[in-house]
Amino acid sequence: MKKAWRAIIEAGFIIFLFYSNLLMGEFERSGMGRSKGLVWAIGDIFTASNFFVALMAALIGYVLVEFLRQRF
Repeated sequence: MKKAWRAIIEAGFIIFLFYSNLLMGEFERSGMGRSKGLVWAIGDIFTASNFFVALMAALIGYVLVEFLRQRF
C-alpha cells in the first residue's frame, strides 16, 4: 500500500507541475490569458489531450525516478 501511495503522490506532483507550467504559459507575452482572463485560461488548459500528455509524463517520470532510486 505504501508503494501505491508513493506512486500516486509522485505522479500527482508531476501532473501538478505540468498544468502549472501550462497555466503560466497562458499569461506570458504571447498567451491569450492576459486578455481573456483566468477562467478562460483554466478552461483552455484542462482538455483531454493535455490530461493524456500529463498522465504519460507522470508515468514516465515515476518509472524513471523509481529506476534511479533503486539504482543509486
